[in-house]
Amino acid sequence: MARSRERRVEAQEKSGLEDNVVKVYRCSKVVKGGRRFSFAALVVVGDRNGRVGLGYGKANEVPSAVEKGRKRAAGAMFPVQLSGATVPHAVTGRYGSSQVRLLPASEGTGVIAGSSVRAVLELAGLRDCLTKAYGSTSPKNLAKATMNALTSLRSRETVERLRGVSLAV
Repeated sequence: MARSRERRVEAQEKSGLEDNVVKVYRCSKVVKGGRRFSFAALVVVGDRNGRVGLGYGKANEVPSAVEKGRKRAAGAMFPVQLSGATVPHAVTGRYGSSQVRLLPASEGTGVIAGSSVRAVLELAGLRDCLTKAYGSTSPKNLAKATMNALTSLRSRETVERLRGVSLAV
C-alpha cells in the first residue's frame, strides 16, 4: 500500500495536480456475522491555475475509495473562467436543495467559505472570493453546487462575443 501511495504522489507531482479529500462517508450493512462497512470518498482535484474536478469513489477500504474518487475527479476536470484571483461576476450554483452564491472580492480578502466550498475554490485557483450557502449544507451537494456555479462563469470577452456587442466599462 505504501508503494502505491508513493507512485500516486510522484504522478501528481509530475502532472501538477493536487487533491483534497472533502469527506469520507461510512456505510454499514448488517450480515449474518455482524456489520460490514463500506466507504465512499468525495475528492476534489485541481491545479490551482483554473482547472478543477470533483469525484466520488466507493470501495470496501478508505484508501481505495479515495483513489477511485481522485481518478474520477481528474477525469472530470474542466477549465474555470477567472478574473485575476477572483470570479469575474456574481454567480449562483444549485444542486439538489443546496445553493452557493459566489461573489467577487478585492485583492487580499481571501476565500471566505465553508470547508467543502473552500476546497473546490482553492484548488480551482481562486484566492479572493466571498461565498454564501443557502439550503442544505450537505458537503456533497455544496461541492456539486460550487462546481455548477464555476461552470456558469463567463468572461467579459465571452459575453461580448455571444451577444455580438461591446460592453461598456
